Amino acid sequence: MIHVENLTKYYDSFCAVDQINIEINKGEILGLLGPNGAGKTTTLKMLTGYFKPSTGTIHVNDYNIEDHPLEIKQMIGYLPESSPFYKDMLVYDYLEYVSKIKGITPSDRHPRLRYLADLCGLSHIMHKAIGELSKGLNQRVGLAHAMMSDPEILILDEPTQGLDPNQIVEIRHIIKKIGQEKTVIFSTHILSEAEATCDRIIIINRGKIVADGNTADLKQSADQKTTIQLSLLNAETESVQNALSAIEGIDNVEPISRTDDGILKVKAYSSSPVDLRENIYKTIKSTDWVIIEFLQEAKTLETIFRDLTRQIN
Repeated sequence: MIHVENLTKYYDSFCAVDQINIEINKGEILGLLGPNGAGKTTTLKMLTGYFKPSTGTIHVNDYNIEDHPLEIKQMIGYLPESSPFYKDMLVYDYLEYVSKIKGITPSDRHPRLRYLADLCGLSHIMHKAIGELSKGLNQRVGLAHAMMSDPEILILDEPTQGLDPNQIVEIRHIIKKIGQEKTVIFSTHILSEAEATCDRIIIINRGKIVADGNTADLKQSADQKTTIQLSLLNAETESVQNALSAIEGIDNVEPISRTDDGILKVKAYSSSPVDLRENIYKTIKSTDWVIIEFLQEAKTLETIFRDLTRQIN
C-alpha cells in the first residue's frame, strides 16, 4: 500500500532521515520506534506530504507524492504530536466544524459525529469546552479529527506522549480498534506501547533504520549474546572472574556491585549457543560461595532497542 524508497531529508547540512526504505501493507499497525531526535517525526511529516523529501520517493497505492500530493493527503488522517485546537469551542462544535471543512454532507455529518464519539469515547464530553479537557481527552478529540474523513491511513505522532498509565491504555485500545479497519502508522519512544500495540516495529536511529520486524523476529535476529546475572556471598571479585572466565563459552565476566552485607553481583556474557548454566552452577558448587541469585536475562524489546541504538552511537 505504501512504498518508501531511499527517503532522505536534510536540514541545511544536517541529515535527519538517511535513505530509508519501507514497505507498509494494508491493514498493518506499524510502530516507528526510536530515541528523541532519531528522525521519526520528520519521516511521518514526509509521509503526510507536510515536508518535501530532499531525495527519494513515496508511493501510496498508484500515486506518488511528488505528482499527486492532494490525492495522497485525502487518503491520510494525521494526528501531530501537539494537536492544535480552538480551546474555547465545545467538542461537538469543533468536530462539526472539522466535518464541514472535510466536505462531509449535512445528511452524513451527524451519523459520522456519533460514530466517532462512540469510537473515541467522547459521548460524555461532547458539550464540554476543549480547553477544560485533560491531555488524554484532548488526544481522543485529535483522533476523532484525524478519522473524520474516514481515511484509509492513520498517522499518529507520539499519540501517548504525556499521558498517565490509564490514559495510555485507553488510547492503545482505540488505536487497536481502528487498526482492525485501517492502516495505522504511529511513532513512539515508549517501548511497551510499541510491543503491546503494533503488528510490526521499525527501530530508527540517527535517521537510519536499524531493525524491522515483529517483536518475535527482532528478538530472534538480535545479537544472540546471553547474559547471566549472579549474586554471590563469600566471593571475591577476582576469584569469581577467574573461575567463570575459565568456563568454555564465557566471553566476559563483569563485576556490577557489592552490597553492604557482602553480596557480590556480577554479569557473565556468552555468545555460545550452548546453555552454560549447568557448568556455571557446578563451578560455583565446587567453591564455598553461596548463590543468592542466579538469573539468565531474557532478550526484551528494551534490551534490543538499547543495543541497536548504542551500536550506532
